[in-house]
Amino acid sequence: MRKKEKVSVITLGCSKNTVDSERLMNQLKLNNCKLTDNPEDADTVIINTCGFIEDAKKESINTILNAVSLKESGSINRVIVAGCLSERYSSDLSKEIPEVDVFFGTENYEGIIKELGGELKYELLGERVLSTPSHTAYLKISEGCDHPCSFCAIPLMRGKHKSIPIENLVKEAEFLARNNTKELVIIGQDTTDYGKDIYSKQNIAELLNELSKINGIEWIRLMYAYPSHFPDDLIRVIRDNPKVVPYIDIPLQHVSDDVLKSMRRGISSRRTKSLIKKLRNEIPELVLRTTFIVGYPAETENHFEELCDFIQDFKFDRVGVFTFSVEENTTSFLLGDPVSKKQKEFRKQKLMEIQQEISLEKNKGMIGKQLKLLVESIEGDYYVARSYRDAPEVDGEVLIPRGKQKLKLGNFYMGSIYDCNEFDLFANLECK
Repeated sequence: MRKKEKVSVITLGCSKNTVDSERLMNQLKLNNCKLTDNPEDADTVIINTCGFIEDAKKESINTILNAVSLKESGSINRVIVAGCLSERYSSDLSKEIPEVDVFFGTENYEGIIKELGGELKYELLGERVLSTPSHTAYLKISEGCDHPCSFCAIPLMRGKHKSIPIENLVKEAEFLARNNTKELVIIGQDTTDYGKDIYSKQNIAELLNELSKINGIEWIRLMYAYPSHFPDDLIRVIRDNPKVVPYIDIPLQHVSDDVLKSMRRGISSRRTKSLIKKLRNEIPELVLRTTFIVGYPAETENHFEELCDFIQDFKFDRVGVFTFSVEENTTSFLLGDPVSKKQKEFRKQKLMEIQQEISLEKNKGMIGKQLKLLVESIEGDYYVARSYRDAPEVDGEVLIPRGKQKLKLGNFYMGSIYDCNEFDLFANLECK
C-alpha cells in the first residue's frame, strides 16, 4: 500500500453483496488500510452497488452521487464503485458520473486492492471482517445462476452458476467458528444447484453435513432454494441433521401455470403444491419462507386471485412480496409493463394483509411452546432474540423482558412463549 488509507465500504443490496464486502474489507485490512464506517472520515469510499430492481438502482445511484459530493467538497479523495450495478452499466455510469475514479464489477477484489496500491492475499480470501453480529454469518456457497427466469437480471450481472468447493467452504466456516459464529446462513443465487458444475451432481446435502461437523456451529439455515429441482437427499439432511434447522427459504414467485410459464420458472402449479406438501410431510416443525412477484405482465386479475387463494390455503410461515420491475435485456422486457404501479401496490398490500392474518394465527399457535433462542441485542426493556423460525433481517423476532436478568448477547437460551403479535413472539426464559 502506498500509504495508510482510511477506507469506508458502503454495501447495498442483498446478503450476497454483504459477503463480498466482508471479504474485501479483510483484504483491505491485510494491506494496512484503516476501515471506517463514516464516509466523511475516509480517504477513499468504496460503494458495493445493487442493480437487481429499479428501486435498488436508484438507491445505488443516489449513494454514488452522495460520495461524489463528498469528493467535490474535499472531504474524501477517491470514489470507487463496484458490484452489480457497476458490472451491468459501467460504461454508461462512467459517462454519466465521470467524477467516480474507477468502476469495477462483482467480486473484483484484486482490481480494487491494486487500485489502492496493495496486493491480493489469495490464500486468505475466505477470511472476512464481519458486518453482521459475530454469532451469525452468511456463507455464500456459489455465484451466478443458470436459470432462465424471464424477470431476472442476475445472470447478466453475476454470470453462470459457479460453486465454491466444499473444502474451501469448510475452511471459511471454520474461520467463522473460531471468531464466535454459531449460526451459518447458507446463501447463493440458487443453493439447491450447488455442486452441479464441479461435482456433476447436486451436492448441497453433503456440504451441509460437512459444515455440521464444525465445532461451535449450532445452527445451519438454508436460503434461496430453487423449487423446480429440490433434491431428496437435502430433505433427509434437513430432517435428520440436528444442526440443520428445519427452515427453508424457497422463492416460488407465483402459482398460476400461465404466469409460471411466462416467467420461465421450470415448474407447474401442481408440482409446486406437491413439493410443499412433501416438505411438510417429511420434515417435522418445518418453517417455510417464500417470496412472490405481483404485477408481472402476464398476471391477470384471475391469476392474482389464484395466488391469493394459494397463500390462504397453504399458509406459509413467512412471505415476502415484490412488485414487478421491468429489466432491460431480460426476456420479460418485451412484454412491457401493462400493470399500473397503483395496481401493483394494491396487489402487494392485499397479499401482505392475507399473510398478516396467517402470521398471527401461526404465532398464536406457538404460545406455550419452548424454543431455543439466540439472543442478539437489547432494545428498551427487552432482549431481542431469534428462534430457528426466524432468519436474520427478514423475519420476526422473539422479545424477552429484561427484568433483572443478565443475558449474554450471542448466546443460546431456552425460552417459553407466552404472547405474540402478527410479527413477533414474547418469551420468558425457562428456570435453570
